[in-house]
Amino acid sequence: MESFDVIVMGGGISGTMAAVAAAKSGAKTLIVEQQGYLGGTLTANGVGPMMTFHAGEKQAIQGFTDELIERLKGIGKSPGHIFDTVGFTYSVTPFDAEAMKVELESMILENGGQILYHTMLAEVHTEDQRITEITVCNKSGLSKLSAKVFIDGTGDGDLSVRAGAPFTKGRESDGATQPMTLKMKMINVDIPKVKAYIHAHPEDFPLYNGDTSIIEKAPRLSTAGFVSLFKKAKENGEISIPREDILFFETNTPGEVIMNTTRILGHDGTDAWSLSRAETEGRKQCRELERFMKKYVPGFENAVVESTGPAIGVRGSRQIIGLYTLTAQDILSQTKFEDTIAHSGYPIDIHSPDGEGTKHEKLEWGGMYSIPYRCLITPTIKNVIVIGRCLSATFEAQAAVRTTPTTGAIGHAGGVAAAQAALHNLDVQQVDVTRVQSELKKQGAYLEL
Repeated sequence: MESFDVIVMGGGISGTMAAVAAAKSGAKTLIVEQQGYLGGTLTANGVGPMMTFHAGEKQAIQGFTDELIERLKGIGKSPGHIFDTVGFTYSVTPFDAEAMKVELESMILENGGQILYHTMLAEVHTEDQRITEITVCNKSGLSKLSAKVFIDGTGDGDLSVRAGAPFTKGRESDGATQPMTLKMKMINVDIPKVKAYIHAHPEDFPLYNGDTSIIEKAPRLSTAGFVSLFKKAKENGEISIPREDILFFETNTPGEVIMNTTRILGHDGTDAWSLSRAETEGRKQCRELERFMKKYVPGFENAVVESTGPAIGVRGSRQIIGLYTLTAQDILSQTKFEDTIAHSGYPIDIHSPDGEGTKHEKLEWGGMYSIPYRCLITPTIKNVIVIGRCLSATFEAQAAVRTTPTTGAIGHAGGVAAAQAALHNLDVQQVDVTRVQSELKKQGAYLEL
């Protein structure tokens, strides 16, 4: 049986940053991922751009998550952090997904970490509130792995829940979760023609409040609107997507856009049967969307679908019940915690579980909130740290901290804490958070303490 100091389950952006940080901190580290590449939502689900690294003019998220962007900028695979021309948040960060896969791998391997692909969690073995080993499944069959400390970067809390951690799922009132989205990439989009339509029809883009000059403030276009066109297509029976507008983002490649518009309601990201049905519905909606864009939206006449997915995007499912549960009030009042391990400026952003509509609650311009270490650890498991979107948070708070820059910062902190627990033979609840904070700063993370 292979043994490690730290095993990270899940190679999304949060898990990858955790693995980089743990390895950099001196722990023998393995990251286990079900796909054949890292990046999670950014590569396996086609999500993009990353948003947002900023709180006003302040860059609230730095460290290894920002190092990734600097690497991509250095090889021409990202324009870096640019103005958000949707008018929703401060900045967006487009990128080339294929280049990101390579850079994420390099960051782990350069720091001495190991990667195991095409592998899923099968069983979790516990004793005295501690995971002793896990059983994984891959092309080699079933095998066991052990570690002093485990990091749950699965997004759905698969590892910690199977180990016995308490959890909630979805909206507190009824368990409903935010809708899933299957992303679609289209190439050969005539961006100048799209911009001309936006300037000519400001009423179709409510977020701009009549001032469409915003779309000229960045080298890549991000926009939300086309409401009259979408409404007309719905009335004609051409669109069944339960959403009120079109949202898309230009990637690092000019003329290539990511459509963030499908909305798949009533499915459970922790149920394989439900996920399978959601994938099918998502592809149906993508086909509708493709026809709509080519028929109705100027600039998309010659656009071509490059890909869907590859897998459906899940905004939320399980939330671990930790030593502290982050709340919407903590975010909106910018609560300061002694055990802060990450910051973010992204607002509460809830895609309605009930159909059309998106609820936003924003801080004042430049507002920045904090995420405490206690949200990453449970009262019941001594050697598991939970990172990413399944940390301990209410439904509304999770809708703020779920985006990729923030989960990258959370993962960075989780990796540092896991290494300290493993190397000093501590329970994760015994870790000295001041030492974690100090090491995070040494590794380039931004913290206001």
